[in-house]
Amino acid sequence: MKANVLTRYRVMAYITAVWLLVFTGAIVLKYGFDTGDTMLISQIHGVLFIVYVIFAFDLGSKAKWPFGKLLWVLAAGCIPFASFFVEPKVSREARALIEGGTPAPARAEA
Repeated sequence: MKANVLTRYRVMAYITAVWLLVFTGAIVLKYGFDTGDTMLISQIHGVLFIVYVIFAFDLGSKAKWPFGKLLWVLAAGCIPFASFFVEPKVSREARALIEGGTPAPARAEA
């Protein structure tokens, strides 16, 4: 697996996460305070999310992830703030594959 596959995923994970937060804020303003419009923000986020899904599938297929893990990574792009926690873990595991080793074991969180 090449490093640029991981880089593309990482960039889109952060961009999509930021736009999801912007979109969430716009939704709160629109429906909570009856101000603003979400059409443009939602369309931008939608296009960015599609690119994120493509790059996540690309990384997942090259890293030979099980289907459940791929679904978890894709779901992280739909949940505000989740991508900021999932992306570092995915990057650490993928970086180990790029360097020719085995994936880094998941840390036990207590």
